[in-house]
Amino acid sequence: MSDNLYALLEANFPADPSAVFLDVENGPPVLYREIDDRTARIAAALNAQGAAVGDRVVAQVDKSPDAVMLYLACLRAGLVFVPLNTAYTVQEVAFFLEDAGPAVFVCREADRGTAEAIARDAGVGAVLTLEDGGGSLLDAAAEAPPGSSVVARKADDLAAILYTSGTTGKPKGAMLTHGNLSSNAFVLRDYWGFTGSDVLLHALPIFHVHGLFVAFHCALASGSRVIFQKAFVAQKVIARLPEATAMMGVPTYYTRLLDAPGFTAEAARNVRLFISGSAPLLEETFAAFEARTGKRILERYGMTEVGMACSNPLDGERIAGTVGFALPGVAVRVADDAGRTVPRGTVGILEMKGPNVFSGYWRLPDRTAEEFRPDGYFVSGDMARMDEAGRVTIVGRAKDLIISGGLNVYPKEVELCLDSLPGVRESAVFGVTHPDFGEGVTAAVVADGSVALDPETMLTGLAESLANFKQPKQILVVEELPRNAMGKIQKKALRDRYTNIYTNDEQ
Repeated sequence: MSDNLYALLEANFPADPSAVFLDVENGPPVLYREIDDRTARIAAALNAQGAAVGDRVVAQVDKSPDAVMLYLACLRAGLVFVPLNTAYTVQEVAFFLEDAGPAVFVCREADRGTAEAIARDAGVGAVLTLEDGGGSLLDAAAEAPPGSSVVARKADDLAAILYTSGTTGKPKGAMLTHGNLSSNAFVLRDYWGFTGSDVLLHALPIFHVHGLFVAFHCALASGSRVIFQKAFVAQKVIARLPEATAMMGVPTYYTRLLDAPGFTAEAARNVRLFISGSAPLLEETFAAFEARTGKRILERYGMTEVGMACSNPLDGERIAGTVGFALPGVAVRVADDAGRTVPRGTVGILEMKGPNVFSGYWRLPDRTAEEFRPDGYFVSGDMARMDEAGRVTIVGRAKDLIISGGLNVYPKEVELCLDSLPGVRESAVFGVTHPDFGEGVTAAVVADGSVALDPETMLTGLAESLANFKQPKQILVVEELPRNAMGKIQKKALRDRYTNIYTNDEQ
């Protein structure tokens, strides 16, 4: 039996082939019976352009039903799918093409001229688009013969490469196999209780693990319907929410819903499951959402290299500020720098092992070896603690740890105290070079508009809850915090922006 993820998902499609897969905003629906023909034709068109089994296909395209079909077509053809953030610049895309060495680059029509130039320099064989016009993959697919078979794949064969953000150097391509993706898909389907009667509201981007793998794999593996929205727009989400039984989002989606007129318990009445991930969910958001809707958001934890590793339970207590327990089949531990498990309740580095864990970084064997312990555990780089029951709380990234005056300061602890102060909507704590302390604890806060924020007053408010060495040397009131496309706060951008705050006459 083949371990091709496409074949495994297809085996779980609804018995009724006329069932809707994608309920498309301002467009015709995509039925489950259409998936096989559309993906077979796209696969044949890619093969005709010279893409053979194991070759990479890089895609920098807008979210659309055709983009989803492209991904599934690559799976069925044994090609390696490499999705790129649509916000990447020409220079960044040039790096990815050089590094991935794809047979085909699928781009937006508006980018074709530039794409062809950088693809030519990188030795890419073909540049195609998903829009109408010359060089359209869809035009070629329409003329391709139907009915191509699904290529047999083994569990350890490569299915996708996803590039990490590269905040500490050049981006690294995480290699994900058919086995990695399928193990996560079916564990999550069962753990979160997805069935064919579910309707998933999908407003996430699809160049990322969350929107592409977690969301679509749960839907396809259960044969459920997807309300397919091109992007998150609060009022559009609220309008369709009564039809949904599940929604996946990043924390900013939930804060925007809470801010939106019309978001009520009645609007959310049919949703059995709200899931949050890709960035930490504030405890205040968790509490406010429950107060408004009567429903508790389920927070989970994952990363590009492992998919999902931990989750709060479907049935059972969901505790704000935690990411729950290790998923079935996944081993999780909190360890010191040498990989030794630390006592429960102690902060250490979160490490993971299981069939979901990636096979390594593309063309970086030395870097891959550095990230794995001898016993096979992957070192996540996230600081965490685990309670006696095995519930995990993420403290922050190891690279975000602040060492001030020789003492460790965990930003999350300071952020929780700041977020509890009157008038604070959210905060980010980071370290900046300081002439006396090595690093100065620094905070950027965003006001919620209820009261005027005064840094001195806030510092006074922190004095009772934080030791002096943990208190920020400066609190900066800002209009917004820098984020990436998945809503993660970019602390590197803050460190760069305020790099001279303590060394340039304290300005």
